[in-house]
Amino acid sequence: MNDPDSGEKPSVSGARDAGDTARPKRSRRRKGKQKGAISPSGVSLSAGQAAGMSGPAERPKAIENGDTARRNKRRRRSKGVGSENVRPLAPVGQRESPQREQRQDEGRKNRRKHRGKKAASRVAAPVGDTVAAHPAMEPAAESRIAQPSPEMRREAAPAYRPADRDGYDAPLYAALDLGTNNCRLLIAQPTRPGQFRVVDAFSRIVRLGEGLAASGRLSDEAMDRSVEALKICAAKLKHRNIRRARLIATEACRAAENGEAFLERVMEETGLDLEVINRETEARLAVSGCSSLVGREAKSVVLFDIGGGSSEIAVIRIGDNRSSRLANHITHWTSLPVGVVTLSERHGGRDVTPESFAGMVSEVEGMLAGFDCPVELVHAPEDFHLIGTSGTVTTLAGVHLDLPRYDRRRVDGVWLSDDEVTAMQARLLSWDFTARAANPCIGPDRADLVLAGCAILEAIRKRWPSRRMRVADRGLREGLLTDMMADDGVWRRGRHRRNHRGGQRNPAKPEGQAS
Repeated sequence: MNDPDSGEKPSVSGARDAGDTARPKRSRRRKGKQKGAISPSGVSLSAGQAAGMSGPAERPKAIENGDTARRNKRRRRSKGVGSENVRPLAPVGQRESPQREQRQDEGRKNRRKHRGKKAASRVAAPVGDTVAAHPAMEPAAESRIAQPSPEMRREAAPAYRPADRDGYDAPLYAALDLGTNNCRLLIAQPTRPGQFRVVDAFSRIVRLGEGLAASGRLSDEAMDRSVEALKICAAKLKHRNIRRARLIATEACRAAENGEAFLERVMEETGLDLEVINRETEARLAVSGCSSLVGREAKSVVLFDIGGGSSEIAVIRIGDNRSSRLANHITHWTSLPVGVVTLSERHGGRDVTPESFAGMVSEVEGMLAGFDCPVELVHAPEDFHLIGTSGTVTTLAGVHLDLPRYDRRRVDGVWLSDDEVTAMQARLLSWDFTARAANPCIGPDRADLVLAGCAILEAIRKRWPSRRMRVADRGLREGLLTDMMADDGVWRRGRHRRNHRGGQRNPAKPEGQAS
């Protein structure tokens, strides 16, 4: 290239000068990079070049190696590492073979598909979801789910590492509830303030209180079923690094003559030391487990837990200064010595007629008549609602939503109007035992109990009429976990990490059992 001011300018690349027609044309992009990398004024010229020689100029070795490295780097980026991935390009004007073009299209589609999966995996919640305040993540009992339940799939998942969203392992807490009808276990770890994440769960219908109303004793078959379920719970607790646990038993063990002997057997065969709680504690735990479902606009709430052998009712009045623990707002509570198991055994739960259903409602109404609760505690209709936590109300919600199988995520927290509850109860009453057992949200294990629960619900609705009712698929276990975590202060700023650095305990006998 001739410069009118300074004469012939040597080539920076060390190739032939501009008069050499055999030199291949370089792309503009490549020239730009070279010009930006090396300035012509910074090149040391040889004597021959300074004299204007047209022959090949020898390029400095460092520049040649840098150019080669950049060219190899671009080749690796575009075609992959290794010579086996580099193939010759098709001649200009000639298309690739159809087979090769098809493979290229498939490769691009697969890369786009995998990129979408990687992006989804980055934002997806971990196996144990974290949701608003005190959730129970496992669905209802096994009999209500035709397909494998989420907790069964979670147990089968390999290499599960329980870590919260803050990036460090949180302490594990466990809560076990042995009721008249079910045996339930929940293992969770605290996350954000007022929330926890479920790591493992277990639920099984054991019917511990079967025949208790007639004989006053726990039957051998019922105790055997319960011990087998408790062995599974003990194995889950043993394989987890549990910091604190509370294991409770309710009405069946409270009322049975051989309740103490049964608890001793449980201790010998499973190593679990169950604590029999009183009715007041049971009512407070039910309220603690459902506190997040009470709306901010509510001034008063009646919360009820229809169990297998007893039913707890708590009247909650919320003032201007709302406590972080909803149980502190309980003004009145009662525990009815009737549940779905005991009521269905007395009146017959398999073949229920409108007359027998009315008889069950009347019996529960008589029990509620002795509950001294002033009417003025309940505010205006727009400030008051019911909260139901039991298999009865979750079954009604599942039938109302017409679910193909029970789904806790869709049931927990759903609102039902008074007319919808009435319609669902009338629908269930019109079904015979076979039709109830065939419904995926009821199943054969609950088909003879659901109408007895509806009778208890109907008596509660007559005593406290409400325009709406909120469904809670949660209860005592969530209340136990919430209370233990709050007592330990794990949701206070900095306390969570201090507990983790201090190490976790894995006692042979779970701690935290109240006397």
